[in-house]
Amino acid sequence: MNWYLGVLKKYAVFSGRARRKEYWMFFLVNFIILLLLGLIEAALGLPAVLTFLYTLAVLIPHIAVGVRRLHDTGRSGWWLLLSLVPLVGIFIVLFFLILDGQPGENSYGPNPKGA
Repeated sequence: MNWYLGVLKKYAVFSGRARRKEYWMFFLVNFIILLLLGLIEAALGLPAVLTFLYTLAVLIPHIAVGVRRLHDTGRSGWWLLLSLVPLVGIFIVLFFLILDGQPGENSYGPNPKGA
């Protein structure tokens, strides 16, 4: 839960670097929350208003942690726009997000692992 809250504390911070663990833990907690909200709304027969509002609230932190994750691999955050390319774009961005970060300092800051 600390990884999730840490990303929310850096709500719109697009500079610096983010570890793989930080990105994927945030992604996992978001997925679980969206799943629970969807199940609750479906069980109560409600429209997906809560799910939409939650998604809207975490959109900027999700983009920000994605940009910082790409910075950790030595890429510009603009590479996230590649996910808008149909069929192949999301897989290329996913590959970049899965890669290990560059060891040592790079042009985006010091290594978040501290090594």
